[in-house]
Amino acid sequence: MEGIPQPIPRTVEEVFTDFKGRRAGLIKALTLEVEKFYQLCDPEKENLCLYGLPNETWEVNVPVEEVPPEIPEPALGINFARDGMQEKDWLSLVAVHSDSWLLSVAFYFGARFGFGKSERKRLFQMINDLPPIFELVTGNVKQSKDQSTMHNNSNKSKSSGKTQSRQPDSQPKAVKLSLPPKEEDENGEEEEEDDEQGATLCGACGDNYAHDEFWICCDVCERWFHGKCVKITPAKAEHIKQYKCPSCSNKRARV
Repeated sequence: MEGIPQPIPRTVEEVFTDFKGRRAGLIKALTLEVEKFYQLCDPEKENLCLYGLPNETWEVNVPVEEVPPEIPEPALGINFARDGMQEKDWLSLVAVHSDSWLLSVAFYFGARFGFGKSERKRLFQMINDLPPIFELVTGNVKQSKDQSTMHNNSNKSKSSGKTQSRQPDSQPKAVKLSLPPKEEDENGEEEEEDDEQGATLCGACGDNYAHDEFWICCDVCERWFHGKCVKITPAKAEHIKQYKCPSCSNKRARV
């Protein structure tokens, strides 16, 4: 249910821009603004849906009344399950339904405006380059073999002076300006593990690692974030001995 009418996407690029905007809003609701989202999903209220809006915002609202709706509707009644399961499981469930809804909206526009086979394929490839919201919420982010190879080659080309390992406990050990170092086996070969590669995607926005970009790792869930996404600067990080991302901080506060 969108309060402000939005222009209807008509090209592949416009549909993808609409998809990214809605996706960014949903990611905020399920990560950085999860406390507010949790409170809005009161089980005592009527059926509620989580909407991602094209302007990168989100809202929890009742579904539209017209049948059929202008665009596909999100999962109905997400608030009823909030107190009946663990929070992380509930958020994961909402994330799965959010991923499904985003795809249905994107391909609804594609069908409505007659996208051909090549246009549908191009749209899906653009969408598929972004990790699903479910992976970002659970921290179980995996990369394709091509992405892993690209990051491996990038790491090998860097000089050792630019790669910082974790600091001792007396220092802000979560701060890092590059990818986490890879462990080596007895033969000195690098271990290629999906979990390590997954750490190179921001837990807030889902974007890939960029050279010399400031990152910070949560010491609780061990997910990596762009400093700008969690409002942490290198100067602030120097005074942090144990960093907790917004999601983990909110969970601690609620307990």
